[in-house]
Amino acid sequence: MTLLRNALLATALTLPATAVLARPMTPEDVANIEFTGSVAVSPDGQRIAFTRVHYPQVTQGEEDGRSRQQLFLIDGAMEAKAWLPEDMRVTSVGFTPDGSMVTFLWSKEDEKRTLWGMPVNGGAHSKIAEIEEASVLSYDFSPDGSQVYILASAAPDEARDDEEEAGFDAVIYEEELRYNRMFVADVMADGVDAEPTQIEVPGHVDSFDIAPSGDWAILTSAPTPLIDDSFVAKRPYIIDLASGDLITVETPGKVGDLEISPDSMTISMIAAVDQHDPAATTLHLIDPMTGAYRALNEGAPEAAVNAEWMADGRLAVHVDKGVTSFLRFYGADGTLQNEMDTGGIVLAGLEQGGNRLVVEGNSASHPNELFMLNRGGFERWTDHNPWLTDIDMGVQRALTYVARDGQEIEGVLIEPVGGTPEGGAPTILHVHGGPEAHDSNGWNTGYGSPGQVAAGKGYAVFLPNYRGSTGYGTAFSKQHQDNYTDPEFTDLVDAKYALAGMGITDPDRVGVTGGSYGGYATAWSSTYHSDEFAAGVMFIGISNQVSKMGTGDIPMEMYLVHARKWPWDDWNYALSVSPIFHADKADTPLLIMHGDADPRVSPTQSTELYRHISIRRPDTPLRLVFYPDEGHGNAYAAARYDYNLRMMRWFDTYLMTGDRDAAVPGPRPELNIKE
Repeated sequence: MTLLRNALLATALTLPATAVLARPMTPEDVANIEFTGSVAVSPDGQRIAFTRVHYPQVTQGEEDGRSRQQLFLIDGAMEAKAWLPEDMRVTSVGFTPDGSMVTFLWSKEDEKRTLWGMPVNGGAHSKIAEIEEASVLSYDFSPDGSQVYILASAAPDEARDDEEEAGFDAVIYEEELRYNRMFVADVMADGVDAEPTQIEVPGHVDSFDIAPSGDWAILTSAPTPLIDDSFVAKRPYIIDLASGDLITVETPGKVGDLEISPDSMTISMIAAVDQHDPAATTLHLIDPMTGAYRALNEGAPEAAVNAEWMADGRLAVHVDKGVTSFLRFYGADGTLQNEMDTGGIVLAGLEQGGNRLVVEGNSASHPNELFMLNRGGFERWTDHNPWLTDIDMGVQRALTYVARDGQEIEGVLIEPVGGTPEGGAPTILHVHGGPEAHDSNGWNTGYGSPGQVAAGKGYAVFLPNYRGSTGYGTAFSKQHQDNYTDPEFTDLVDAKYALAGMGITDPDRVGVTGGSYGGYATAWSSTYHSDEFAAGVMFIGISNQVSKMGTGDIPMEMYLVHARKWPWDDWNYALSVSPIFHADKADTPLLIMHGDADPRVSPTQSTELYRHISIRRPDTPLRLVFYPDEGHGNAYAAARYDYNLRMMRWFDTYLMTGDRDAAVPGPRPELNIKE
C-alpha cells in the first residue's frame, strides 16, 4: 500500500492535472491537504531535499495521528521522487558539506531521535550521530564534514525515572527544569562516535549555526526552558569553538532568524527594536567580532520575516508589506540592491545552495509548494495537491477600509463562489491570533480557517489585519498596547460596516471566528459587541484577563507587549476588558472549542466564559467542546477534521440563516468517513 501510494504521489508531482467539473471545497478536502515542510539545497545547488507534510487520512479510515513528513529529492521542475518510505517520518533535512549524502533526523521504532544520512546516488540510510538516551533536536556540520555539532535534549535523570516508576510522579510546577545540551561528534566512516564531546553553553539553547570558517558559531539561548523566557529573554551569543569564549549580542527584545554570511564576516539578524516591540520584524547586521549591530529597515511599514545569504555574498530577505510578499536583496555591506515582486506568491521560506535560491511559497489557489528563482521570476517545482484544480474557488483579493478614527486597515477578502448576491452575502470575519501576526493574500484555508470551504457554501470571508498586526511597521503593531479591545476590536466592527457599504456583506449576517487572540476577539465580539455579530466560533481564546495572567505560561510577554500593566495595577480595567464581565450582553450564538492540555491559554478560560453565559443568558445558543490531549491548537488529524465540521455546522445553523433562535445542533457532527 505504501509503495503504491508513493508511486502515485511521484506521478502526481510530475504530471499536470486533468480538469474535471468544478466542485466546492469540503472539510474532507481540508483534512487531506498536503504541503512542503523542511527544505534543504545541496552545497552545489544541484539537488533539493524536502519533506511532504501530510496527515493520516482519517476520512479514508486511516488510524488517527499527528502530521507526518516523508523525504523527497528533486532536481527539476515537477520531478520529485520519494527517497524514503512514507512510514519513515523524518524532520530537519539537510546535506553533508560535500553534498554526497542527504541528512535527516529520525526516530527508529522506540529509539530516541538520531541523525541519519543516505547517499544521494542511492544506497541504504545509516546512522551518523546519536547522543545516548537523548533526542537530537538539530545539527550542523563543520565545513570539512569531519565533525557534526548537535543540539540534544536534557540528560536523563535515572533517579527521578525510578521514582516515577514507583508511582512518585508529582509534577513540581516551573521547577526541575530540563536544559538542552550541545555536543560535537566525529563523523566516522563506519558507525558513530560513541563519546561525543559536550560543549558548555549558557542557559537553554534552542538554535545554533556554525560559521563557514569553522571557528565560531552563533546560538540563541534563554535563561530557562520556560516559554516566557524564550519570548522575552532569549539572546544571541557568538561562541568561539576552540576556547568556548562568548560574546553576547545585547538585543533588547525578541529574536528571530539569524544567518551567517559565506565569508563569516557578518551575521544577519531579524529582531525586535525594543522590549515592547511585539515581534521580531526588523533586519539587522551584526559584527561577529564585537557583537555590535545596526538596523537596516527600522521604522519601515513592513516586516522582515527571514533571510538567506547567497553564495556570492548577497543577502536575500523575505519582506512582507501588509498582505503582500517581496524578495529583497542587500549587498554584504547592507546596501539595498533591488526588490522583487513575487507575482502573487506569499513567501514562507528561503534556502540557498550554489547560489541557487529555492523558496517555499503559497498563493490564493494552493498551500506551500517549492519554487526556484529563475531569471527574475519564480518557477514552480512541486504540486502536492493537483486535485485543487477541480475546486471551484471564490475570488480572493486584498481589501482596505477606513476605521472610525481614520486609520486605514488592510485585509484579505474571499468572495462567495459565484459572486456576491444582491443585498450582500453572509460574512465570516476570520481574526488571526497574536495579535503580533498578519494574514497574507495567499492560502487561507485550513482546519480552523473557513476560507474556501465557506466560500463554496456562499459565505464571504474577510481576514482583517487589525491594529496590533505585523506587516505594517512597529508603530502599527503597538497601537493596541495598554488599550485592550479598542481600537483593535472596534476595527472588526468597522470592517463589518465597510464591507456592507461596499455591497459585499449582509450586515445582519456577520459572524466572527479565530483562535488564541483571535479567540479573544471572538469572545469580545460575542459579548460586548453581541448586537453586531450573528454567530461566533471561539477557539483556545481568552475570556478573563485577570485569571489569564495567573494560568497561562507567558505572563511577561502579555505584560511587555500587550497589557503594559499588571492586573493588580488596575483590577477594574482588567475585568472591564474581559468577555466574562459582559456576559449579560451575550445574545450571539457561541461555539467554544479548546484543547484540554493547552499551556498557553488555560482551558479554564473557555470554561469561565461558558459558565458565565450559561447562567446569565441561559437562552443564548451555547456549546463548549474540549479536545483531549490537544494543546494550543489541534495536532491530531481527527480533532482537526472534527473542528472544521463543527465550525461550519455552527455557521450554517446561525449565520447562513440569520436565525439566532435556531435550535442548537446535535452534539456530534456527521462524519464522512469511509470504512
